[in-house]
Amino acid sequence: MHKAGLAELQAVLAVANHRSFRRAAVAVGMSASALSHAVAALEQRMGVRLFHRTTRSVSLSEAGEAFVARIRPALGEIAAAMDEANDFRDSPTGTLRINTSEGAASMILAPILLEYVRRYPDMRLDVVTEGRFVDIVAEGFDAGIRTMDAIPQDMVAVPCSAPIRFLVVGSPAYFAGRTMPKSPDDLLAHTCIRSRLPSGAWYRWEFARRGEERSVDIDGPLGFDNHHLMIAAALDGMGLIWTNEWSVAPHLAFGRLVAVLEDWSPRFDGLGVYYPVHRHMTAGLRAFIDLVKARALDPQTTSTPASPAATDPTMPARG
Repeated sequence: MHKAGLAELQAVLAVANHRSFRRAAVAVGMSASALSHAVAALEQRMGVRLFHRTTRSVSLSEAGEAFVARIRPALGEIAAAMDEANDFRDSPTGTLRINTSEGAASMILAPILLEYVRRYPDMRLDVVTEGRFVDIVAEGFDAGIRTMDAIPQDMVAVPCSAPIRFLVVGSPAYFAGRTMPKSPDDLLAHTCIRSRLPSGAWYRWEFARRGEERSVDIDGPLGFDNHHLMIAAALDGMGLIWTNEWSVAPHLAFGRLVAVLEDWSPRFDGLGVYYPVHRHMTAGLRAFIDLVKARALDPQTTSTPASPAATDPTMPARG
């Protein structure tokens, strides 16, 4: 019988991990059709169906469960051996996959992500941005970047930004003829623009002052799950938004937006890069972490947006 190649075995393991040919194809850098063909060819040669496929789901067969259980440790050893050999290179090579939010990626784009590619031209940096939190191990990522308070405790976490401050802001046109809020409760008399979390819940605005914490379930005619639209609506005078200071800094500097309740405006833990504690650290990931640590010592790392364009917020995980 024709022996299975490493690429075919990696394809099977990727599908088993992701329960999706499409997501597995992204993880291994193949087209979905090529990956499906590789798995099907292996099944035909083995004379065993490894996966049950429907239009909605992919699951391992009994034979597939046993097969994956045997090949997973072996492929892990092969990958570790290749990573260790890579450690002897002058410059790391390979692909580093990172999962993060759009706002987090925007904050560290120039000081860390782009700098990493410049320093290590033999590395490929694959950054996936999404609002939902994922299991980076199960989804095939080398590392994740989120707010420090949202990082799972069984992960190694390395800070990569200063604390993040959140503000309530509105345009001068909105405040014309209105009394500015002096306390969080005053927001109930204002038009506010709501933000929907990836879970589907509306975000409750959070405030803190001298140890007192408050949250307000604001209301208003507009609600978005896209922060670009929220900022655009605020600039147009449609209401107040609660956002991180970094994303609206240029608008505040030029007077297009005005901050209120600044004495109630909290700071949250900044961003952190995290990765599994027990997994072998590849040369590429080690180089990334070293860069993060060096940049974290620079107070200007995330102090100014790369451009005045609005970005998604880096919100704490509160639902």
